[in-house]
Amino acid sequence: MDFTFTDDQLTFREAVSRFLMTEAAPEMLREIWDTDIGRSPELRKNLAEQGLTALSVPEDCGGLGMDDIAWALMTQELGYYAIPDSLADTAYVAAGLIAALPAATASRDDWLGRVAEGSIRIAVGHPVNPLLADANLADLLLLAHGDEVHAVPRVQVTVEANPSIDLSRRLAAVSWKPATATLIADGAAGRALWAQTLNRGALSTAGQLLGLAQRMLDLSVDYVAQRKQFGKPIGSFQAVKHHLADVATKIEFAKPVLYRAAYALARGEAGADARVSHAKLACGEAAWLAARHGIQVHGAMGYTWEVDLQMFMKRAWALDAAWGDRGYHKSRVADAILVEGAALGPGHTFEE
Repeated sequence: MDFTFTDDQLTFREAVSRFLMTEAAPEMLREIWDTDIGRSPELRKNLAEQGLTALSVPEDCGGLGMDDIAWALMTQELGYYAIPDSLADTAYVAAGLIAALPAATASRDDWLGRVAEGSIRIAVGHPVNPLLADANLADLLLLAHGDEVHAVPRVQVTVEANPSIDLSRRLAAVSWKPATATLIADGAAGRALWAQTLNRGALSTAGQLLGLAQRMLDLSVDYVAQRKQFGKPIGSFQAVKHHLADVATKIEFAKPVLYRAAYALARGEAGADARVSHAKLACGEAAWLAARHGIQVHGAMGYTWEVDLQMFMKRAWALDAAWGDRGYHKSRVADAILVEGAALGPGHTFEE
């Protein structure tokens, strides 16, 4: 079995990374956060031109037709550069839900085409998330009513803003009334769609948390190489080295967990729920450790607005509970492994 990413996937990731390096620098993000909407239509347009919004849209709807495995790479880049936009919710989570609808569903192809070209913003509401990201800015909201899936235009919902510790996030509580006109799936089909949506949302945040962990580690490494005490860079002190080495180890151990979960989700494996939850937990642990040790090596100044570390640290704290908190995902893992006959051990990592 080939465990490597394809050349297309790696090339696309590199192109997105190079683009975000110049177009989403921390000083630019601060300017965007200071605007009323906290979003940059120009940045979103440019990301669409890079093809990111078309990544998982089927080819017959104008997209690239790539799967969850490609997004396991892309979400890391979105996390690393702290993109102040719920782009993944539209281009990955919502696009996956809409693409899974029957081809005859009204507006399905139109929505997917607009996702691909970057001309629509979709907020996704799932019962596991009490608050919706970018609900106020969305053109369309995908909302749950029991097992039902509703596609609700923005004008039909009432939005109450809710502050977040991460100033780039625009969260809101949404009030709405289900109607036959907005219903796009129900029953067993609706349950299956919401289950897949939950897994994609959790995998998306896991990838972003891993990218955030790497960015916080890189910032900390740069800082300890410049900050001096007793005439030496503090990065030369053994205790500091150990702290950062622990973070690097957590990141490297989380990567294969994330990639295995993406593979399971892309292939529709029966154990995908537990693998996604494992990825969310592993990536969240890496991000939390990177934030904690980053603060330790920066000192108290790491909390201040002027230091870039706090931008990524606060995003990690906010995303840790998105699409299911730790207790929720630990329960899903426990349900999978604490049963008689559970397929555990290296021999079951990939089934024949």
